Amino acid sequence: MPSSPEPTRDEVVPLERAELAQASLEVAPRLLNALICAGGRIGRIVEVEAYAGADDPASHAYRGRTARNATMFEGPGRLYTYLSYGMHICANVTCGAVGRASAVLIRAIAPVAGIPAMRDGRPERLADALLGSGPGRACRSLGITLADDGSDLCARGSHLVLARDGVAAPRSPLVGPRVGLSARCGDALHWPWRFAVPGERAVSRPLPPEAIRRPA
Repeated sequence: MPSSPEPTRDEVVPLERAELAQASLEVAPRLLNALICAGGRIGRIVEVEAYAGADDPASHAYRGRTARNATMFEGPGRLYTYLSYGMHICANVTCGAVGRASAVLIRAIAPVAGIPAMRDGRPERLADALLGSGPGRACRSLGITLADDGSDLCARGSHLVLARDGVAAPRSPLVGPRVGLSARCGDALHWPWRFAVPGERAVSRPLPPEAIRRPA
């Protein structure tokens, strides 16, 4: 994929909440190439995973609502954050209907703007293109913390905004199984619910070139 254009925050258009009011499996591939804007830092979403609440043994909401996953039940357009393995913050975009937990994990972003801030405190040997490669790196690059849980991603005045700048989602994204799931998830280990932009260096785990989702 060619280098990402570098829009300013004023040049992007927040996503309409209605665009997210569908099942995560429908929303996930459409979020590819959308932008996450966090102050002066902007990242282009290049890899995602879908999670489907009560219908998905891999979802945090599989067994119902808890204090930890409450944001997932608040309807589309919220940021759901959690701590993975006690060290990495992960960020999800909620979707679907109010009361039915559904979310899309942001697995990787390609840095677009604010790279010096993204790099602050990071190893010099880490290439700019890889600053957001993986869910933990993506959150660190954007400055997302657990305190951002519940943030409204569709409000222009929000600290964190989900937006577009004219770069469309790929018509034929790479598709494969989700990453890092427990064997307790059963068949869900193999569901092809991970989507990525073909040819994008920031994708956190390789997918075979033949793993293409053909357009309908």
